[in-house]
Amino acid sequence: MSDLALTREILMSVDKPARYIGHEVNAVYKDPEGLIRFAMCFPDLYEIGMSHLGIQILYDMLNSYDDVWCERVYSVWTDLHRIMKEKNIPLFALESQDPIRSFDFLGITLQYEMCYTNLLQILDLSKIPFYANDRNEDDPIVIIGGPCAYNPEPIAPFCDLVYIGEGEISYRSLLDLYKECRKDGIPRKEFIRRAGKIPGIYAPSFYEAEYNDDGTIKSFYPLCDDLPAVIEKQIVSDLSDTYYPLKPVVPYIKATQDRVVLEIQRGCIRGCRFCQAGSVYKPIRYRDENKLEEYARAMIENTGHEEISLSSLSSSDYPELEKICTFLIDEFSDKHINISLPSLRVDAFSLDVMNKVQDIKKSVITFAPEAGSQRMRNVINKGLTEEDILDGCRQAFLGGWTRVKLYFMLGLPYETEEDMRGIAILSNEIAKLFFDTIPKEQRREKVSIVSSTSFFVPKPFTPFQWAPMNRPDEFRYKASVVNAAMKEQLNHKSIRYNWHAADVSVLEGIFARGDRRLAPVLVRAYEKGCMFDAWTEEFSFEPWVESFEEIGCDPDFYYARERSFDEILPWDHIDIGVTKEFLKRECINSQNESVTPNCREKCSGCGAVRFKCGVCYESKA
Repeated sequence: MSDLALTREILMSVDKPARYIGHEVNAVYKDPEGLIRFAMCFPDLYEIGMSHLGIQILYDMLNSYDDVWCERVYSVWTDLHRIMKEKNIPLFALESQDPIRSFDFLGITLQYEMCYTNLLQILDLSKIPFYANDRNEDDPIVIIGGPCAYNPEPIAPFCDLVYIGEGEISYRSLLDLYKECRKDGIPRKEFIRRAGKIPGIYAPSFYEAEYNDDGTIKSFYPLCDDLPAVIEKQIVSDLSDTYYPLKPVVPYIKATQDRVVLEIQRGCIRGCRFCQAGSVYKPIRYRDENKLEEYARAMIENTGHEEISLSSLSSSDYPELEKICTFLIDEFSDKHINISLPSLRVDAFSLDVMNKVQDIKKSVITFAPEAGSQRMRNVINKGLTEEDILDGCRQAFLGGWTRVKLYFMLGLPYETEEDMRGIAILSNEIAKLFFDTIPKEQRREKVSIVSSTSFFVPKPFTPFQWAPMNRPDEFRYKASVVNAAMKEQLNHKSIRYNWHAADVSVLEGIFARGDRRLAPVLVRAYEKGCMFDAWTEEFSFEPWVESFEEIGCDPDFYYARERSFDEILPWDHIDIGVTKEFLKRECINSQNESVTPNCREKCSGCGAVRFKCGVCYESKA
């Protein structure tokens, strides 16, 4: 066992010291001599990062290479952050406990815009300059990926490279180029330039933006003729023939999702107009059910977990859902393994599957109607009728469930007060349905309906990417309308209503559609102590307000105004396969409250057919 980077005294003085010691079950250890050292980072707490499947996949893949040792690093909590700053202790990787700055690569996955200041914490504690242009030959190559990489511009000045797409494709080419350049003594900057020619790899420092007088982008272009003007997303064509972590690392402390995760499919056939994931992960691709059985056996044996979660954007759309659930229940019945089915659509809910799963362990049923009125569901292309929703809930009640979580959004384009009140009315109808469906003598528990509203944030590569976003006072007013309407309902005692913080949503909206001019705001906010902004107990809005003012940056420009179809957007140099023309058509369809069929019903010509795989390939075959 390697020496720990932190002394016993420090570990005993901080919360959950097991976050920082490594040596978990299935962690990978190698002799580093001659290897490429890769630090894989999730810029949030250990418990959050250890629950992320993408990190586990890349960790397994990179460590399968004989010439690479991939280790893990996470954000440190505020207590240890203060100690490390005071005592000048550099941030370290869990496996070797070596300083991050001694690595060849620092790979950071960004899942959420409110982790951007945590990215700066990682660089700061690692003693790596914030800005890529300030780094020298001794600094690791900083490469980011994940959903936020689809608009990397607000953090582009901090990145040497950005990976666009799914990580299984281009890393081997990047590492081979690095080995070649290292052997030939090629300078760091030239390696970064050459890396920018690898499919899916974007080198921000070799691109430049020019701006119009009104602050919009005039042009965006590469500084070298041999670099692409547009960077194309990379995707895995065959999910059943790629890397999968059959020995995922098992944490010493409870992670947010302490379970085996089976990714059953990638992508989504649905066309929800607010959903970025639905666009950037197109086309939908399924993992072979026999492979999933093989994975489940191996992962349960290798981890000792007591729960299996089927992961996807819309589990109900997996063709073999009932078959894989039946297998898991039959295979692990003697071990009392719980089966978790997230991301179920209320209109495709199988009572038979639900009852089988409940036989193992009853849990809360979660549905996402997203909007309270049919008009609004048509605007967002949810493809659900009230009859679908009530029928699905009726099946859930008949199956024995008494607890239902409902997710909605406020602040959607073209929203009216009637749409807001519809959230309360629909919640009440579902509660009423329980009493109408289950006879009094058969009610073992009280019905519980928990309705939550998040605030709509327009995201890149969605039909709403041009839409204005509500201001904080507008969001708070809308939440108050729903709250008041909830209290008016006949079954209000069976309903609980929660809503998100408006200020956080506004910041998310700013950075979701921002450009490079926001980078100094992020640095200033971090210098003022902003970290873990996704954590309610740590978030403070005032330092952000001050940071925008001190940098001279107008936040309204980024979130409150409507964009025209002709405006050059900060992410227009990223090609996800879905065309801008399709998104424009869908934006117009939303204004007309027109519903677009899902990919299985009819191809809508989004552009993803060019990948020649998944549902697009099937429909063209």
